[in-house]
Amino acid sequence: MTNQAHAYHMVNPSPWPLTGAIAALLMTSGLAMMFHFQSMILLYLGFSVMLLTMLQWWRDIVRESTFQGHHTTPVQKGLRYGMILFITSEVFFFLGFFWAFYRASLAPTVELGECWPPTGVNPLDPFEVPLLNTAVLLASGVTVTWAHHSIMSDNRKEAIYALMLTIMLGLYFTALQATEYYEAPFTISDGIYGSTFFVATGFHGLHVIIGSTFLTVCLIRQILYHFTSKHHFGFEAAAWYWHFVDVVWLFLYVSIYWWGS
Repeated sequence: MTNQAHAYHMVNPSPWPLTGAIAALLMTSGLAMMFHFQSMILLYLGFSVMLLTMLQWWRDIVRESTFQGHHTTPVQKGLRYGMILFITSEVFFFLGFFWAFYRASLAPTVELGECWPPTGVNPLDPFEVPLLNTAVLLASGVTVTWAHHSIMSDNRKEAIYALMLTIMLGLYFTALQATEYYEAPFTISDGIYGSTFFVATGFHGLHVIIGSTFLTVCLIRQILYHFTSKHHFGFEAAAWYWHFVDVVWLFLYVSIYWWGS
């Protein structure tokens, strides 16, 4: 930073976007190979490349922000705008699933029996596992807010405990969701009901796994003294993302589980 006359971060050339794209190609091709030829080699290779890309890209960002001082106030402002725009794009991503669900449920066709849920489909009870999952995610929203306030007040131990609790709740949610999928009386091939249910809740589950990973990295950084009360945007971004995941689940629960059943 002493060699430049401005507060902006000129990012060095990085191979990680290219390796990330290669990982995405390998995983997509690997899924097709698994479905059609029962071969897992490409999928495992793609997953390995993705993990290595994540580790090394995160390592570079941590180095730039914590040790090299590149994340100045103007840079952090740009990162905040970027995260807000990213979450906005995610809102519209899920909006497409809600649009498909309401289009099918508010005007069910003759093929569906002109009713919702469609004839022959037994929906899940919204007051069993889905309600427990709602309570778990709402509790995780409280604990991540607790972690944020602890970091801002320089209470390091409480921040660590709150982050650990949030991650545990996120993993518990994922386990409950997997159990629900295993025991569901319908599948993704059961018409528009099955496809909208599993695609919407499945992508939400993927976001919970991503958010849990994001918070795990923040926990490691908090343990390593990377965050201060004034310099912790990495955690803020994870907290915003987690709150977004919470809100999407509330809409999913009310729409697909409760109203849709």
